[in-house]
Amino acid sequence: MSTSEVMSASYYLSCLWPGLPELWWRGRLASLPLAIGFCLALNSFFVFGWLYPGWLSGGLFWMATLVGAAVWGFYVIRSIRELPELIHPRKVSEEPDRFEEARAAYLRADWEAAEELLTSVLAVEPRDPPALLMLCSVYRHLSQLDHATVLINEISRLEVADPWWVEVETERKRIRRAVAAEAETGNESNQDVRDRDAKRHPNAADMTAESAAAA
Repeated sequence: MSTSEVMSASYYLSCLWPGLPELWWRGRLASLPLAIGFCLALNSFFVFGWLYPGWLSGGLFWMATLVGAAVWGFYVIRSIRELPELIHPRKVSEEPDRFEEARAAYLRADWEAAEELLTSVLAVEPRDPPALLMLCSVYRHLSQLDHATVLINEISRLEVADPWWVEVETERKRIRRAVAAEAETGNESNQDVRDRDAKRHPNAADMTAESAAAA
């Protein structure tokens, strides 16, 4: 049974509004102008066709209506064809699912390999919470804490990641501890450098006092 047959028929209702499937299922803002354009066209149809029919001649109105209906039909058909890929990109992709390989690399602490594999997984499904969380953990282990912080904030904004809120908050706390530990280590290193410099180069007041005592 194909993915389109398994999907609920209610999913296809979003295809009736051009641009809406990409916005609703993927959050693609690039489809926002198309959705707004359809809204304006639909409102224009009601305004010029029913509220103020005298503003446009009948022939011009119906010609515009036919063109608009043809364009609408084109986008509806395209949205229906692309909907399975929007909702279940992994199931319709010809690329192999390498998440298990990424998890194996993660368990053996091969962070570079895990990062590469997870990147390939997310290239197919950019909103996969398990892969995103694992990549965030990989960044933390690689001490790329800025990347980890940005990514965990992005994950927390995803609606599909809501069931993973416990894991998200746990990883966020780990990142915060890592950031604090890195800052503390940096402060200790700076203090050690200052102590070594102080031993090598006594300050001017001490040297003046020693010279006066010797005289």
